[in-house]
Amino acid sequence: MGGLMASILMTPCVQLWGRPWNLQDIGTAATLLALHGLCLFAPFHFTWAAFWVAFALYILTGLGVTLGFHRHLAHKSFQLPKWLEYLFAYLGVLSFQGSPIEWVSTHRYHHQFTDKEKDPHSPLDGFWYSHMGWILDSTSRYLKYGGRKNVEDMKKQWFYRFLHHTYVLHVYGSGALLYALGGLPFFIWGMGVRMVYVFHFTLLVNSAGHIWGKQVWNTGDLSKNNWLLGWTSLGEGWHNNHHAFENSARHGLEWWQVDLTWYAIRALQAIGLATDVKTPTESQMRSKALKK
Repeated sequence: MGGLMASILMTPCVQLWGRPWNLQDIGTAATLLALHGLCLFAPFHFTWAAFWVAFALYILTGLGVTLGFHRHLAHKSFQLPKWLEYLFAYLGVLSFQGSPIEWVSTHRYHHQFTDKEKDPHSPLDGFWYSHMGWILDSTSRYLKYGGRKNVEDMKKQWFYRFLHHTYVLHVYGSGALLYALGGLPFFIWGMGVRMVYVFHFTLLVNSAGHIWGKQVWNTGDLSKNNWLLGWTSLGEGWHNNHHAFENSARHGLEWWQVDLTWYAIRALQAIGLATDVKTPTESQMRSKALKK
């Protein structure tokens, strides 16, 4: 039944902007448009309570993506107890960026084919495509690799299979809970404003993080360190650092490179919850340094 539904969703049904769109692409575009439209009502439903709810959810769901999806699941930069691993993964689900299986699979392919033809979101295909266009082109994304063959470690775990098939329900459930707790202000700020911000800071690392900034390491790709993204995306903007040492739990390698995700990992390490925390060695850094 699941295979039949996936086949229906992926069947081209309309031609737009020079390519076929299927039901999944149309549904994704409609959802993104609705979320951005919701933000237009934010000034008219502002309360400080709603603002702080949105801010708290930005930190929690942002760390769900940066710490949970990215540095832990995609790169195995450190280890967590299973209950805490699943908690961060669940927080990442509430960012509405796809299931952990889907997100991690795409990111691992990004590192395997960085700024090459099979990269899911390289700016070689234009800024728009690297930022959002790739999300709206599911056929191209899936045909490039023939499926999610690089996340067998996650597909073996019932929790990630469960989230993969139900993640939309958890997001909608969180929206219903926010509305029940605080009406439209909580819903608009906690769902719309917060979700759009976390969504775009993730996407800007994919797009702007491969166009603007500084390269300090020899990575053989377009990745850049972008200080503005470093500050606004919980440390993910030190992207050249990341591509140089992709298994490092720390992205902000200099003292002045603010990396809030790394500070959270260090706090977990200090209390014994994060173990086997990986950072680049001196020899690794010497081998990657650009010759001046």
